Amino acid sequence: QVQLVESGGGLVQAGGSLRLSCAASGSIFSIDVMAWFRRAPGKQRDLVAAITRAEAINYAGSVKGRFTISRDNAKNTVYLQMNSLEPEDTAVYYCAADPSSYVDSRSTMYDYWGQGTQVTVSS
Repeated sequence: QVQLVESGGGLVQAGGSLRLSCAASGSIFSIDVMAWFRRAPGKQRDLVAAITRAEAINYAGSVKGRFTISRDNAKNTVYLQMNSLEPEDTAVYYCAADPSSYVDSRSTMYDYWGQGTQVTVSS
């Protein structure tokens, strides 16, 4: 079994930056792809970015050029550096992981999920 714990969320003004972290524990060698999803109230959970152990990467079009996903396999941790934040980025951000090696945009393809961390961007 795999456990994922997110950290780094908070309140920031538009144009600011935040760095999210997600630490994996448990059967960590059973996972390959790790990803960030986000969910705003009343909306579905959508992909923000995904990265495989081989560092294949997939970004949502709305965050390209502003967000950067990275991972440290030795630390079993994935990061999301968020720059030039906009009010539209306000959401609960979830870390996800799966044994597959695909940067899939479908939330149903990920077996393991963190508890989420709130990101609020004020205007």
